[in-house]
Amino acid sequence: MTDAEQKELRAFMKGLKKRNPYETEFHQAVAEVAASVMPWYLQHDACRRAQILERLTEPDRLITFRVTWETDSGEIRANRAWRVQFNHALGPYKGGLRFHPSVTQSILKFLGFEQIFKNSLTGLPMGGAKGGSNFNPKGKSDREVMRFCQSMMTELHRHIGEDVDVPAGDIGVGAREISYLFGQYMRLENRWSGVLTGKGLAYGGSVVRTEATGWGCVYFCEHMLHQHNEILAGKRVAVSGAGNVALYAAAKLIEKGAKVVTLSDSGGFIHIPDGLHLEQWNEIHQLKEVERGSLSTFQSRGVTYHSRARPWAIPCDIAMPCATQNEIELEDAVALTANGAVAVCEGANMPTNLEASEYFREHGVLHAPGKASNAGGVSVSGLEQSQNAMRISWDREEVDRRLQQIMRDIHTRCVESGATSAGRVDYVNGSNIAGFKKVAEAMLAYGAV
Repeated sequence: MTDAEQKELRAFMKGLKKRNPYETEFHQAVAEVAASVMPWYLQHDACRRAQILERLTEPDRLITFRVTWETDSGEIRANRAWRVQFNHALGPYKGGLRFHPSVTQSILKFLGFEQIFKNSLTGLPMGGAKGGSNFNPKGKSDREVMRFCQSMMTELHRHIGEDVDVPAGDIGVGAREISYLFGQYMRLENRWSGVLTGKGLAYGGSVVRTEATGWGCVYFCEHMLHQHNEILAGKRVAVSGAGNVALYAAAKLIEKGAKVVTLSDSGGFIHIPDGLHLEQWNEIHQLKEVERGSLSTFQSRGVTYHSRARPWAIPCDIAMPCATQNEIELEDAVALTANGAVAVCEGANMPTNLEASEYFREHGVLHAPGKASNAGGVSVSGLEQSQNAMRISWDREEVDRRLQQIMRDIHTRCVESGATSAGRVDYVNGSNIAGFKKVAEAMLAYGAV
């Protein structure tokens, strides 16, 4: 980036931070995209005159509301909830709902902003949005979760619709929560529609939706390695997380012949030097998804548990962060690079901070950002919308075929916009520029309003 481009970037970020004080996660997400697209942006006068970058960083609307609900013991509780409808230039707003104590306006704005470009890369007609609440479903009974979801939908239903805004699940919002939300939507609206994705198969859901983000991440990783004359089979992969994304990424990695050497949760991580076996995977899936237990209780031959630690010091060829934002910091990037990692493929949203991302770029480590490599989940959500609209259901093979094609197309778009003179691909720049250009073209077509 030239001195003039850096000056423009600094001025832009100064203004953004002034308008959005204390929203550090949002600042980080915008800074990454703006750094990638600024050279392209400054060369396109039509975009500058229409203030496309400035408009894209301002949500179309930000809805904040209170959710009041009753515990099993009759006590009244109140939580805060949001829906950030960021941009619908390409289609109806689309993005998940997150229930977690850490949820803030800043986090939802960063997620919604990222979702614009992720959805753009899929090639499907979807805009960007995100929502959620600081409600914690852990430790709550089914009926407490039901009452919370029903209360939340009582307000949320005014702002969503199959051609307006289509929420989905995210952290803390699984099949149970989607079921309660959808049931309340139908009571309030007196109609069935594809207004939520991630639904159960019995009432309009799509096969492969649970597996899609993890599988898609592996498909993208495979394309990225092939592009640079590497193969996935035999590679040691350090995976973080133990939710759906991590577990189904691990299962697909095993199927592809890779060795999954770590999984993690909030308490620590397990190290499996010889690689995770399917029998162990089944036991961990039972532990995490059914029993809601901790990896610290998992006992198996050749497995070591490391408390209060992250897995990035373990020697590996590929890192696949599938837990949460900013889980790879600069010291982790240094350790991964020193231990021979050739690629980082993100299954979570923004799990690598800016310093770590720049370190990977400087040291030639392939780095696939989440807006490209974890787009499998929203892709199958988009396919669920299509099936709902046509009142049909595709089988598992058909949905997986379409998912693989979408991930292949996303990789192609990243290569086209991120190829470097050294013959490699900068996937961070490639995904940001490709996603931004499509949205910018649509916004220009609509006129400067």
